[in-house]
Amino acid sequence: QRKGTKTSEVPEDYTAQEENVKLQNELPSGCTRRRLWRILSFTIGGTVALCIGLLTSVYLATLHENDLWFSNIKEVEREISFRTECGLYYSYYKQMLQAPTLIQGFHGLIYDNKTESMKTINLLQRMNIYQEVFLSILYRILPIQKYLEPVYFYIYTLFGLQAIYVTALYITSWLLSGTWLSGLLAAFWYVTNRTDTTRVEFTIPLRENWALPFFAIQIAAITYFLRPKLQPLSERLTLLAIFISTFLFSLTWQFNQFMMLMQALVLFTLDSLDMLPAATWLYGIQITGLLLVCILQFFNSMILGSLLISFNFSVLIARKLQKNLKTGSFFNRLGKLLLHLFVVLCFTLFLNNIVKKILNLKSDEHIFKFLKAKFGFGATRDFDANLYLCEEAFGLLPLNTFERLSDTLLFYAYVFVLSITVVAALAVAFHNLSDSTSNQHPMGPVGTCAIGLKPETAYNLIHTILFGVLALSTMRMKYLWTSHMCVFASFGLCSPEIWELLLKLFHLYNPKWISVMRYSVPILILLYLCYKFWPGMMDELSELREFYDPDTEILAPGLIQTLKSSSSNTPRKAVFAGSMQLLAGVKLCTGRTLTNHPHYEDNSLRERTKAVYQIYAKRSPEDVHALLRSFGADYVILEDSICYERRHRRGCRLRDLLDVANGHMMDGPGENDPDLKLAGHPRFCEEIKRNLPPYTAYFTRVFQNKTFHVYKLSRNK
Repeated sequence: QRKGTKTSEVPEDYTAQEENVKLQNELPSGCTRRRLWRILSFTIGGTVALCIGLLTSVYLATLHENDLWFSNIKEVEREISFRTECGLYYSYYKQMLQAPTLIQGFHGLIYDNKTESMKTINLLQRMNIYQEVFLSILYRILPIQKYLEPVYFYIYTLFGLQAIYVTALYITSWLLSGTWLSGLLAAFWYVTNRTDTTRVEFTIPLRENWALPFFAIQIAAITYFLRPKLQPLSERLTLLAIFISTFLFSLTWQFNQFMMLMQALVLFTLDSLDMLPAATWLYGIQITGLLLVCILQFFNSMILGSLLISFNFSVLIARKLQKNLKTGSFFNRLGKLLLHLFVVLCFTLFLNNIVKKILNLKSDEHIFKFLKAKFGFGATRDFDANLYLCEEAFGLLPLNTFERLSDTLLFYAYVFVLSITVVAALAVAFHNLSDSTSNQHPMGPVGTCAIGLKPETAYNLIHTILFGVLALSTMRMKYLWTSHMCVFASFGLCSPEIWELLLKLFHLYNPKWISVMRYSVPILILLYLCYKFWPGMMDELSELREFYDPDTEILAPGLIQTLKSSSSNTPRKAVFAGSMQLLAGVKLCTGRTLTNHPHYEDNSLRERTKAVYQIYAKRSPEDVHALLRSFGADYVILEDSICYERRHRRGCRLRDLLDVANGHMMDGPGENDPDLKLAGHPRFCEEIKRNLPPYTAYFTRVFQNKTFHVYKLSRNK
């Protein structure tokens, strides 16, 4: 028997050796084919990414040109097309270009006395306008002045950033799914859902249009960083990319700290559930990037007092205090997690309150008042909070948004992928909390769990959930969610892991079926999108419109052009009062001094704006004149569209907000709070037009059309 066993083993060993020799001979050719296929796929995918990004940029730029006939309208009309705060930001680009030297241009921004009358403010500290400074420097030093007007250099830069934005979304989806087909689908969805994914073509200088491309790059870099088994060099380069994109995102948008706070909550959630490798580097990069921006913004107190810095420091401190957080049974670990959450929350509030008291910081209190009122923690008569609450952009996301997203199949695909990944995430989280040995192998549970979820997938899942909640509660923030929705939905449809989970659920698992589903479904959706939306997109590109704003155009040539003239009787240092939105245009078109402006992140400016807006309240001409003169105003511009506003419902019209804040009863049929009283004076903006002696003693009309009325203030006390 022993001899038989030996003789039977010899042929097996010999056969195994023969097979190994054959495999060794075949491996080089097999590896070479796979390597060549990867190179070919990367080349094609990269080329498609660049092309789709450039095409999206050209598409949006063409829509902007066709909508306004931008190349054919006058310069003043181009400037008027930059509405509200967009015009304010562009004015600083224009100011830097008109400065005799760069040094004088910088000096004018650091010691500015035209944006807020009777005050000298540092614009580089107050506002995020380094991008305008950088572009103005580039335009001055590059030999392009003969070929490209300043305004085109500015808008082409923004549309160029859109190419980077779409490319970053494409790459993120590609990294998650493993196929560039996913990135192509994400880009197609971004374009076909343009109404809900971007508004760059009609709000070009808006801060978010500068910032979101860098935010998308940061998300792509974090997605790559969270992949396991990165080479040390790749890891360092990825961390550098995360830092640079985080820094640029923070530098270009004043709301950066709130967006990155959401991101920090994503990291905190996943780190607590043991679904990420150590996130210390990412917390540190956020803090470092924000502090560097703080230095560049001359130690802006709003950054130092941000919740993000307090939260990140609190997380790092709490982790040092609770080293054995990831040990014990399920209920033991759950209790530790709740305690950890409580410690982090307490530390965050404590640090933030200490910093704000030391700095006497009130710049962002209007945001917290707004949030408090929005989520039902008591009604408020605060003018600033109600100003936000009554704006549609800060209301709940309208339901028709989901109808539009469903037309492109995006919403259906998103819900499908989200449902599967949420189930997988809950299973992995439960497994991690139940495994008492996970502290020894932090990423072990993710790999050994029956379902499994990659760290980069888990990150993007919680990211899309938190930003989805933000978008549902505040419509203006939907652009952060809908663009990532395109990424997440396309990734899921092209992901072998998602299809594997689904097919196993229905007992249909087969590797061939996975390949069929992950490629056929996206291709069918791409064909559907081309069939349904391509004709409409071609019609959009062929439809020519023209800029049309007759009242403002009349105001511009009639008043603004007069003010720009050096021979005008109006003093060059005349100060203008009016609505924030209109004054931004006055600043851009005339360069004249303003009493207030739309950049609302300053407590003294908010108080000043409320005082100036008494021109639409029920106040006496003496009171209004005294208030306006206290800010040095020489002229006031009244708008019928505000005085007789019908766009908002009763209680949300600007005049109603002022009446309630002043303790006066609102106009029109409807209920009033019992403690509100009848005003002792008629509404100023209505009564001044009657030219009665009490008003003409203080105000002289110098210009009017059917929308605007401009009055000169007397200097008599």
